[in-house]
Amino acid sequence: MIKRIVTGALMGATLLGGQAFAADVTLRFGHLANEQNIWHQAAERFKAQVEENSDGRIEVQLYPNEQLGNEMDVINSIQLGTADMTITGESLQNWAPKAAMMAVPYAFRDSEHMHKAVEGEIGEEIEAQITERTNLVPLAWFERGARHLTSNRPITQPDELNGMRLRVPNVPLFVDTWEALGARPTPMAFSEVFTALQQNVIEGQENPLSLIESASFYEVQDYVNRTGHVRSWIYVVIGKNQLDSMSDELRQVVLDAAEEMQTYQAELFEEDQQRLEDALKERGMEFVEVDTDAFAEKARPAVEEALTEEQRELFDAIQDL
Repeated sequence: MIKRIVTGALMGATLLGGQAFAADVTLRFGHLANEQNIWHQAAERFKAQVEENSDGRIEVQLYPNEQLGNEMDVINSIQLGTADMTITGESLQNWAPKAAMMAVPYAFRDSEHMHKAVEGEIGEEIEAQITERTNLVPLAWFERGARHLTSNRPITQPDELNGMRLRVPNVPLFVDTWEALGARPTPMAFSEVFTALQQNVIEGQENPLSLIESASFYEVQDYVNRTGHVRSWIYVVIGKNQLDSMSDELRQVVLDAAEEMQTYQAELFEEDQQRLEDALKERGMEFVEVDTDAFAEKARPAVEEALTEEQRELFDAIQDL
């Protein structure tokens, strides 16, 4: 076991009132987002709250841009004790199968439905399994942008897909779902999608608005069809050993700051989604309202077939909310 360094004079110093104090606890928080991303902005709010409210006894060191490694690397480092916090999502299903709900197509009708699930008993069930199986404690959760279908013709019903050549990530559940909806899904690296659209190798792709904008798909696609087929969230997690090693007082500082971080990210998320939609419209994309009930109904058999019995029970419970 690699010894985790969190206490003593080896820690970085925090400046308070012009005087340097050694922090009692240092939290190494690594994640994949860049400095402009709202996840990092929320992490900065967490850092500021923790350091202020602990009077400098906790120092939070932020490592964006995968500086501590990719998502799985940081999870492993937290479990070993050489890192402390990260932002992670459905990758946790590698240990905790219930975490798969974080990216199952048509698990949620809309954002409100997802909030109800995540903040209720279903969310508690998922979080409990994550903690039990990974030794990571979810401190906060962030909503992610819904995935929508882009195309060069409007799509309002699944029948209108009509064999559309559609890029999907190399995820079997995504392939099966789009096949059930009538498309011809083609797994492809994200870096190849723009050129494939430009050359009409594929006719459409599906992603959140943030990636549609950053990849400049507005140059080669005319429509954003509001399929909202995947609504997902992501957790900010901390190692259970790390959290348990703190005094009750410092642990509460961390929990309170995490709650503040979650609220702050939710505000940034709403603003960012509106900004993204406005920006894509300005670049010529038209947003199309879709019969999401028809899509969900047609996709459901393929989705349920792909889930384990444990996952299907959770999926059914979500539908009953």
